[in-house]
Amino acid sequence: MQVRVLCLAGVLAAAGASALQAHEAGDWILRGGLALVDPDGDSGPLEAAGLGPVAASGVEVKDDTQLGLTLTWMLSDRLGVELLASTPFHHEIEARTGALGLGPVDAGDTRHLPPTLSAVWYPWGSGGAFSPYLGAGINYTWFFDDDASRALEQALGAELDLELDDSLGIALQVGVDVPLGGAWHLNAAVRWIDIATDARVVAAGTTALAIDDVEIDPWVYQLTLGYAF
Repeated sequence: MQVRVLCLAGVLAAAGASALQAHEAGDWILRGGLALVDPDGDSGPLEAAGLGPVAASGVEVKDDTQLGLTLTWMLSDRLGVELLASTPFHHEIEARTGALGLGPVDAGDTRHLPPTLSAVWYPWGSGGAFSPYLGAGINYTWFFDDDASRALEQALGAELDLELDDSLGIALQVGVDVPLGGAWHLNAAVRWIDIATDARVVAAGTTALAIDDVEIDPWVYQLTLGYAF
């Protein structure tokens, strides 16, 4: 929420600036700043070994803010190719145990990197006082450092490992560049990324809990400083 407020405040503060120098074919645009990943957090039920799906259960993935970076290469004055990168996002995972009767349980945490390749299009060009653009592309999310929590281990009475599958999906975005003078600009962008994974809690090499169809599907809010060269 704080990043979303900062995005709006930053854009409004820069609204009186002069027009941005129009991008041209062959230009590179480097941006860096804050990126908030806010997961939607829907999932299928927990499936306990020997019990099947557990009624009223599921998981929720918490949000996180990291350094977001984008590099764009302009194919023309209106069309470019953008690569999104970041420092690793760290998400805590909470399980709703439903009919198991354990209440909400801290299930563990994971880290991920979400490299995303997109085409970006400036429908009104890139040389105005505001230069909005649209983007669409492909995201690959790599999960790593998955850890089951001590609370979950105590609840199930075993030493556990947490495993999440990587994800491949579409990414959509809308953004705006606001000039700050010269080659510098402020950028605010909102993305929706299709991220879905299957998760497993493993005890002694055997799956103790399975969580299918974890639809993370986050909204990603970015406020960055950009430089064109």
